[in-house]
Amino acid sequence: FKMCPGRVICKLLCSGEKEVDLAVQSAKAAFKIWSQMSGMERSRVLLEAARIIREQREEIATMETTNNGKSIFEARVDIDISWQCLEYYAGLAGSLAGEHVQLPGGSFGYTRREPLGVCVGIGAWNYPFQIACWKSAPALACGSNAMVFKPSPFTPVSVVRLAEIFTEAGVPKGLFNVVQGGAATGQFLCHHPDVAKISFTGSVPTGIKIMEMAAKGIKPVTLELGGKSPLIIFSDCVLENAVNGALVANFLTQGEVCCNGTRVFVERKILDVFTKEVVKRTQKIKIGDPLLEDTRMGALINRPHLDRVQGFIKQAKEQGAEVLCGGDLYVPDDPKLKNGYYMRPCVLGNCTDNMTCVKEEIFGPVMSILPFDTEEEVVERANTTKFGLAGGVFTRDIQKAHRVVAALKAGMCFINNYNVSPVELPFGGYKASGFGRENGRAAIECYSQLKTVCVEMGDVESVF
Repeated sequence: FKMCPGRVICKLLCSGEKEVDLAVQSAKAAFKIWSQMSGMERSRVLLEAARIIREQREEIATMETTNNGKSIFEARVDIDISWQCLEYYAGLAGSLAGEHVQLPGGSFGYTRREPLGVCVGIGAWNYPFQIACWKSAPALACGSNAMVFKPSPFTPVSVVRLAEIFTEAGVPKGLFNVVQGGAATGQFLCHHPDVAKISFTGSVPTGIKIMEMAAKGIKPVTLELGGKSPLIIFSDCVLENAVNGALVANFLTQGEVCCNGTRVFVERKILDVFTKEVVKRTQKIKIGDPLLEDTRMGALINRPHLDRVQGFIKQAKEQGAEVLCGGDLYVPDDPKLKNGYYMRPCVLGNCTDNMTCVKEEIFGPVMSILPFDTEEEVVERANTTKFGLAGGVFTRDIQKAHRVVAALKAGMCFINNYNVSPVELPFGGYKASGFGRENGRAAIECYSQLKTVCVEMGDVESVF
């Protein structure tokens, strides 16, 4: 792979109804083998896959950077999280058990966690490899399901490598299948009668469509959708830490992160000093070739998305926001990067809650700063959104921190940090940001179904 932004790196055929059916049938056949294996046997296979990913970290990270445009620095972190995810669920695979309940007269009951069957994963283009691991690891390790995965058509490459790694590690052929394509391929997957569950990461409009399609087959869904998350900076914070948090909450992966804290509420006492420092630090972010070690911001995913982000900034100015830095297109000095979809990270000041840039998900490197005066006020304003994916608080007052995150209507909250994604902790949203959870033990419930067995030790008493 060579970094040539704006150029085609490969061409793949979209999977039609025939190919989708072949993938599902292949997964069904593999499921029969995989579901008969013990948890320890599945664990060993997943650990081997994790070992291969860890061993090939640099190669896969380079592939992901070329696939997506994010910096190699970030891509390495994504790959590390990926193999850690496989290791985590491999560790759980052999220890999952049901519950035993003692009943009167020596009778008893017990529960079993059983796999769903063939599950579908539909990924987004911002974390292609990592999302595929987040969805497949709990499905394969804990529920002993099979999975057919469809990556975004904008980032189709690295998930194919994951499928190869699973095969090398010893999963039955077809247990993790990849189909390529856009909306039509996704529809074939959602409507397929042999698909038992759908897990989707992406936009709210697409999530609504997937939920509607799944409802026709009464299929459970996990939806990890968009966000417009609040990041609350109190005046008693450690300022340098809060500034670092704001940058991490807005500019990772060129701002193309669903849980980013793009509404930065700053207590008025420190508004000027905080804003000045954030602008100074934002202007120093190194943009350019994402394969270079010192690059911290690569190119956005494609031209239409870049134009969309630019449109939000233009509209923000028209509505009265002030561009404090960035927001313009960036052309690197290297001629091979001249067609890349680069822009300077943007900080908007003079923002109000009713502006489009504050209400709608931009999904680009655009931070909106809003002043506040009281805790009660900022909590109310933070919750005034249709989204509920994440939220963050920076303060030295730990009681206040816990009080505020308890009041936030969001599924993933951060105290004195942001965008940390340990695989041990569940991740997912409230309200229009979706439901169901990735990661942690909570994901096990999303990929299994509960069976209850009641055992009577005496005679059945006749009531007729």
